[in-house]
Amino acid sequence: MTTPPDAVERFGYRQELKRSLGFTDLMIYGLIFMVPIAPFGVFGSVFQASHGMVALAYLVGLVAMAFSALSYAQMAKAFPMAGSVYTYAGRGIGAPVGFMAGWAILLDYVMVPALLYLVAGTAMHTSIPAVPIWAWVIIFVALNTVVNYLGIQMTALITRIMLIGELIVLAIFLVVGVVALTQGKAQTGALTPIFDSGVFSWTLVLGAASVAVLSFLGFDGISTLAEENREDARRLGRSMIAALSLAAVLFVAQTWIAALLTPNREALFAKDAALDNAFYDTAAFAGGAWLSTLTAVATAIAWGFANSLVAQAATSRLLFAMGRDRQLPAFLARVDPRRQVPVNATLVVAAVSLALGLYMSTRDDGIPLMVSLVNFGAMTAFLVLHVAVVHHYLVRQRSRNYLAHLAVPVVGFAVLVVVVINASVAAQRLGFAWLGLGLVILIASFIMGRKPTLPQEVS
Repeated sequence: MTTPPDAVERFGYRQELKRSLGFTDLMIYGLIFMVPIAPFGVFGSVFQASHGMVALAYLVGLVAMAFSALSYAQMAKAFPMAGSVYTYAGRGIGAPVGFMAGWAILLDYVMVPALLYLVAGTAMHTSIPAVPIWAWVIIFVALNTVVNYLGIQMTALITRIMLIGELIVLAIFLVVGVVALTQGKAQTGALTPIFDSGVFSWTLVLGAASVAVLSFLGFDGISTLAEENREDARRLGRSMIAALSLAAVLFVAQTWIAALLTPNREALFAKDAALDNAFYDTAAFAGGAWLSTLTAVATAIAWGFANSLVAQAATSRLLFAMGRDRQLPAFLARVDPRRQVPVNATLVVAAVSLALGLYMSTRDDGIPLMVSLVNFGAMTAFLVLHVAVVHHYLVRQRSRNYLAHLAVPVVGFAVLVVVVINASVAAQRLGFAWLGLGLVILIASFIMGRKPTLPQEVS
């Protein structure tokens, strides 16, 4: 009997996770992972880096991510399994390359939950000073771990509720912002957020885009749910593109309006400027203290609960896939038979996130450093993804679809190289150190006779 093309048994695995998610569930999952109000939390940093051209920075970030989303869609169709770029590089090129790609994106996936908890804890501490940041980190980690353990359907239900809440807050800000603009509160010209001829340079914009892309990271997390997708594998790729497109519209709209209303603009361009509250100060200028409080609390909940909830789920699926292939400790592949979730991987992600969140909360540069490392890990892994598309389709399959299997990945690769080059020096150093450690582990595996391998595909 022929094995269905979307079945994991075709690739030598057993179906252990519960197939219960449809196109809408996956798209919402991606939107929540990206956070529709994500620019609230990093607006100040992008505003300073782009010298006010925030909307342009997000548009450039969209271009960089769009090519990656298209490549993800191609590989999700070919290999409908959990593991994201680890699976795609391993199956599309070779197991050792897959290990390095998985190792690279681990820098993104492992850091993301901790980063989100830290940002949320900091925001909540600002609103409720009596509760320290470390306590908020513990609360958010415990809450998300319980929800994820209850199963992917519970996670999907919670994400729907949280998405509605975030969109309501965003709608309120946009309406109040437009009203403020009609009242003559604009601090600069209408087109300045997209282009300022007095300061524009590609180096400036690309440097800002390397920070802005953080808001787009998360569409790729949809790919980790491939074995919980109940529909055709092609719907997985389409849900990534849909989520990315919707998020881009929301990001550009909110940052354009915010950039027009930002008070004390020149002060934010100073190197020692306090950037964390830039968006909330803008909200207060536009509508009053109530809007500032609303957007700050919404950011804390969105990052600390909604976003980190799906980030923990995605990270646990990546660890599950690598553990199943024995490229990480095998205990990570254990699935709870009743809940049908990778329970050990979920608990490990919680423990690592807690440890990193608590440690980084003691550093003054904790949040900026983690943002840079997350972006570096993701961009590096995406570079390998584009190579995997070309190798699998053009070299192996002899595809003649040169647009999807050559032009898109080549252009996407080139754009990402530019973004990585313009990343912060600290992120480059630590990122390459992380890749170097992964390479040492890989070489050691070869020396010990444990060359990375993957189960053979069957017909």
